Amino acid sequence: MPATALLGTHLPAAGKLATVPARAAALGAASVQVFLGNPRGWAATPGDRATDAAFRDAAVECELTVLVHAAYLVNLGSPTPLTYERSVTSLSYALVRAREVGASGVVVHTGSCVADGDHDRAMRQVREALLPLLDGLGDGSPDLLLEPTAGQGRSLCAGLDDLAGYLDALDYHPRARVCLDTCHLFAAGHDLATPGGMTAMLDRFAEIAGVDRLAAVHANDSVDRCGSFRDRHQRIGAGHIGTAAFGELLHHKSVAGLPVVLETPGGPPAYAEDLSLLEKLQPTSRE
Repeated sequence: MPATALLGTHLPAAGKLATVPARAAALGAASVQVFLGNPRGWAATPGDRATDAAFRDAAVECELTVLVHAAYLVNLGSPTPLTYERSVTSLSYALVRAREVGASGVVVHTGSCVADGDHDRAMRQVREALLPLLDGLGDGSPDLLLEPTAGQGRSLCAGLDDLAGYLDALDYHPRARVCLDTCHLFAAGHDLATPGGMTAMLDRFAEIAGVDRLAAVHANDSVDRCGSFRDRHQRIGAGHIGTAAFGELLHHKSVAGLPVVLETPGGPPAYAEDLSLLEKLQPTSRE
């Protein structure tokens, strides 16, 4: 059999973290992504050792690869000192908590400079914040997975050309890996819907970042058209990217063995249907 992606989905974990692996497995998932706190708040949610252990054991039993998503509020490029300080603290804590639950990576949005003409200052902040965190990641710690955004709000990193500068600011640190979001890339101007578009994007990514830099993919169709700079996810095949592009994604050698995770609307019944659709698009033994 050819190597295939580890298809999965994001699932809510609040108050029921230990049940996530069984719920993911019941949907047919091989990977799962969770928040370990309020994604729209700064408060650190303390972990519980017994709950964390139950989650880790269940994830191993279900053979799930686990990702943790950092809070949406994190913006290391913010010109507001309090926001920057809270962002560093929040991301640092997310990395600690992710290790406690056995996650392989922590996904964080690459942020925004907020104001025109402020890009260089913002990138200096990103470097000052992330290099110490990256250097501090020891064996058994999750990688940091940088997620380029949809290009809205003076984004620091949206299209792949932006990613080159972002990684350069981090000295292409080996623990700074990438989570690509198909909706974000489409919104930022990569025409994934055109035949060959997804393949071309992934080939270009490898040229810019290196063949081993990709760590995960968020598989999301898009409510809006290419170049909209709008981050509105849609179910697979129900948006402007279309089903065929996800077939290209899953046939590309760079995603073999990586978590490809849904962040789509509709709840568990819709997740199960979309996972089944993606499974049908995976390479087969006849290919």
